[in-house]
Formats: sequence, structure tokens, C-alpha cells
Amino acid sequence: MCGICGLAVRSGPAPDLQLLTRMCDTLVHRGPDDQGILLRDGVGLGVRRLAIIDPVGGHQPIHNEGKTTWIVFNGEIYNFPELRERLQDTGHRFYTHTDTEVIVHAYDEWGEGCVERLNGVFAFAIWDSRRGRLFLARDRLGVKPLYYALTPERLAFASELKALLSIPGLRRAVDLAALDDYLALEYVPSPRCIIAGIQKLPPGHTLTWDQVGGVACPRRYWDVDLTAGEQQPDRTPVAQHAEELRSVLLECVRKELIADVPLGVFLSGGIDSSTVTAMMTRLLPGKVHSFSIGFTDRSFDESGYAREVAAHLGTNHHEMIFETSMLTDLVPTVTQMMDEPLADASIVPTYLLSRFARESVTVALGGDGGDELFAGYPTLLAHRLAAYYQRMPAVMRDRLVPALVGRLPVSMDNISLDFKLKRFVDGAGYSVGERHARWLGSFTREQRAELLSPEVKAALDDSQPTDLVAEHLARHRFVDPLNSVLYLDMKMYLENDILVKLDRASMMASLEARVPLLNVDLVEHVARLPISLKLRGRESKFLLKRALHDVLPDRILGRGKKGFGMPVAKWLRGPLREMALAALSPEKIEREGFFQPAYVQRLLEEHLSGRKDNRKPLWTLLVFERWYDTYVAASPPVARPAFAVDRP
Repeated sequence: MCGICGLAVRSGPAPDLQLLTRMCDTLVHRGPDDQGILLRDGVGLGVRRLAIIDPVGGHQPIHNEGKTTWIVFNGEIYNFPELRERLQDTGHRFYTHTDTEVIVHAYDEWGEGCVERLNGVFAFAIWDSRRGRLFLARDRLGVKPLYYALTPERLAFASELKALLSIPGLRRAVDLAALDDYLALEYVPSPRCIIAGIQKLPPGHTLTWDQVGGVACPRRYWDVDLTAGEQQPDRTPVAQHAEELRSVLLECVRKELIADVPLGVFLSGGIDSSTVTAMMTRLLPGKVHSFSIGFTDRSFDESGYAREVAAHLGTNHHEMIFETSMLTDLVPTVTQMMDEPLADASIVPTYLLSRFARESVTVALGGDGGDELFAGYPTLLAHRLAAYYQRMPAVMRDRLVPALVGRLPVSMDNISLDFKLKRFVDGAGYSVGERHARWLGSFTREQRAELLSPEVKAALDDSQPTDLVAEHLARHRFVDPLNSVLYLDMKMYLENDILVKLDRASMMASLEARVPLLNVDLVEHVARLPISLKLRGRESKFLLKRALHDVLPDRILGRGKKGFGMPVAKWLRGPLREMALAALSPEKIEREGFFQPAYVQRLLEEHLSGRKDNRKPLWTLLVFERWYDTYVAASPPVARPAFAVDRP
């Protein structure tokens, strides 16, 4: 696990040691163990290393036999022992025992197609001095981040945005298309970035930059295919499917246990983390260390379930219970560390859990990805119910039900029935993509029209940025609309929210977090299954539960989804009230020019008075303002134009 960065130029000053060191310094939390820099041929590669495999001999950048190919690498390649053996058989000679060196030789042997042979999570850059090419690659699901900035003169890249922002002269203009997406979705989807002129390399893509011509050629090498499960009727018995799934699960977890440092598992007591823990205990009986945190506020505390699973599976369980104030105290720190806005408040407890686990281990496996893979989100069932809702008589659907739901009393509770019902009714009548965004996001299209300033709206109207949700949905023709939702969740929410949250929170604590449920072997296996084996009737994760029926307690398998649901509505009226009032003051909003001050003030007044639950829009705005103050407003004025619109 590492933080990587680099800069390659066609003309002008070559990267120097001072610049690469400054870029690396922004990534120390991702790699506290070592630093390496390569400067040659107008190219600079930098890396901060968290040593996991071959801690002594794995210093990067790493090269091939002739020192003509060099790599900086973030991630883990789980099938590297097999690839190493195969490459040695064809004559390649190795000087380390790392997975990093295997990629260099795989590139020499198979060219850019080497990525298709890698089972792992990765973001890497290879400098091929023989061809004068810089080759960037990102893993299939987007577990590891990779930002880049391309101009006619140069290509710069980094694991985090803050490393690119340390390059002198790089402008800090907010990309309005990315801002609009963020307000709608609560995250910035790739390939967009909140800073204009910078992009994210999408998952399952490579990018080749030619130093002579300055041409950058992106290429898609993988995409999840959910259409296979729609092709023909499934006649395989459920018991056989369950046995096959359990076998694949066990093998994927086995692959991801490779490490030369202590490792453990995040255990929340939910079915996904419990599944990973169960597989680990079968492979390492008596040696598994599990980690969970709990809170004195029982409305979002899951520690009891985690203890139950740990006792059932026989793990060495580590638990710490925190006061709720610990979370709100961390909000300023965590939001300041995030160099791109993300309005998922559960990043705070995720960081707390990562920091706790890092006291004992360097690597932790988790259950992220299970909901997207096995249809675990309640919204899947809501989409199915929306089809019935749309068949209701118009007078009931359009007038009676919305009127009744609108009269429900406002509740600021963490699990709020009125909040959920109002969002369901608001989105049920729209197309799948728009409905999904309305249910999960903060600001609808109509609300953004009220929120955004006239200047921002005019700029967006003139540029007409691409609708990324529509682009994803146009890529495949699904028979079952629920597969469209699953695909959107994997291509949008999983990559840009769940995995960003996990990567940033764990890396803040210098902990490597692994996601065996997103191992490509398991993803491709589950993608071939029909939707009826994932969501059957009202039961989510149907096949996964069948595969584990004799492994986990029935009480755990029958649990509803909970997760780290933070009491944001109460926070904004309590311990974070003053922070919100300062960040969203009319004077500040007016000065920045993005939003209508009166609209923002109305959101605040409604929420603080208890007339309306505006937790999602207010938290989204608060996170953006915290980001803007840290990464744009605090930068030198010469690097701070108002805003721009990129169309990647």
C-alpha cells in the first residue's frame, strides 16, 4: 500500500527533487515507512510506502533487469506468486520478493495487456524509457484512487488530489459540472474532479501518454457484466449455487490474506463483515483478530452484534466504546483531510475504527462491496415497490398519498420513517436513474435550480456537461430494471462513495484496508447469477444467506441493514450548530458566488427550528464549504479563479 505521484514533461523544466519531495510529503499518511523518487528523461516518479510485502527489500521505484522500465505502485496483487513463477519460467530475473516487481516484468512480457492478468487492487505508473511512454492503470472496481492532470506540455498524476495541488502554477478553479454532480449525488463521480483541469482515471481503465507527441490514450480493459444472468433461465438448484458461492468466497479471502505484516478484520456484526470473518477463521483458526467500535448512543451502536459473531466464530476480538462527542470532535479533522468533498458522514466512524485497528495490525479486511454485489440495499426493494406505486390511480398517487405523507410530523431521529416515506414519494414517479439519484442524493434538479447562483447556472447551461448516470445506463440494455440499479451502484456509489470513504479513512490512519468481496473472481462469479438469487421477494442477499446458513447465527443472517448511520440531523442542531452557521453564513455564501444565500439560510432556519429535516442538503453544503475553505480559499490568490466547467 502506497501513495504514488509523478510528473512527465514534453518541454519546459524537468521535474526536480524539490518538487517530487513536496508532492510525496502530502502523501506521508499513505506511506509512513519509506520514500522513493526517480528522476530521469524529463520524468519524475515519487512514492510513499506502507510496507506490506517484502518490507525490507521492496523499496520503490522498482525496475526491470535493464533498468529501462520503472514503476511506482499502490495496492496489492493477490496472484503475484503464480505470475512470478510463470515469468521466471520465461527467463525474467527478479531482485525483490514484491508484487510490485512482478508488474514490471508482466508489462515487459505482455505489454499494456498485463493488467488483464492481475488479480488485485492497484493504481500504478510505469515509465517505459525505451518507448518514451508513461503507462497508468487503475484496478477494475476502483478500490485504489488515481488522479491526473494533462496539458499539452505535461502529464501529472497522484493517489490524492492534494499532491497535484502542490504543483506550482496549477490553478484551483472549482469545476462546476463536478459541483453540480456533488450536490445531486453527495460525491464527485469519475472521471470528473472537483478541481477543473484534473480528472480521475476511471476503474478498469489504463492511460498511455507518449512523451514525443503528448498524446494520452485512455482504454477500457474491463467492465462488470450483469447481462449474463439475464440470458437464459437458471435451472441450477439453489443448494448447488450456495455451495459454489461458498467455495469462491473462501478462495477469494484466502488470496487476500497474503502479507508479511500482522492483519485482522473489521467486524460490525452485519452479514458482509461476518462473512469475511467466517472465511478467515476457517483459513486461520484461532489466529483471527477482529476489530469493532461501539458508541454510548444505542441508536447507531452495533457492538453487541459484533461481539456475538466474534464469540460464535472464535476470533480474538478487540472492541472500544466511544462517547458520541468523539465523533463530532473528529468532524473538523476528517473534513479537512478530505481533498475532495464527500458528504458521507460515516467516514468519521470509519476513520475511528481504522485508527483503533492500526494500533494492532497493518492490514484489515472488511465486508465492503457486499451490498452492491448481492443486492443488499433497501432501495432495491423500493425500486420494485415504485413500479406498483406508479400503477395506483392518479388521484391517490399524485394527490392523496403525497398529502398524507407531507403531514407526517418531522422527526430528527437517526432512523426516521417520515424522512424515508417523503423521499420515496418524491422519487417514485421518475425513471430508474433519476429516481435513484433523488432517493440517495441531497439536491434534486429543481432544488439545484433554486440553490445555484445565476452565474453558475448560466455557466452550466452554456457548457451542457455530460450526464454521467445516463452514460452508464446507455452502456448496457438490461431486461430487469433492478440490474440497472445494481450496475449504477457499482459504477457510481460504490466507487465514488463507499471505496473513497474506505480508502481515505484507512489511509488517514496508515492502515491498508482490503475488500475480498470485490475480488474480481467473486465479482465475475456473482455477476453471472440471476437477480432472483440476490433479491428474492422481500429477502435481500438471498444466496449469500443460503451459503452461510450453517456458518453464521440465524439472528445475524436475519438482521436488517444498519451500518454507520450518523445522527447528522441532531448534530446540526447541537454540537455542529455553530460550525454550520459560520460555514453557511449569508456573507460567506454571497462572497464565494456559488449559491443563493437566501436559499441556504432558509434550509438552515427550517432545520434549526425543527420545521423540516434538511440533514442531507445541509451536511452536503457544510462539507463542501469545509473543503473550499481548506483547499481553495486558503490558496494563493493567483491560483484561485472563480470557477470553470470541464467536460472530460
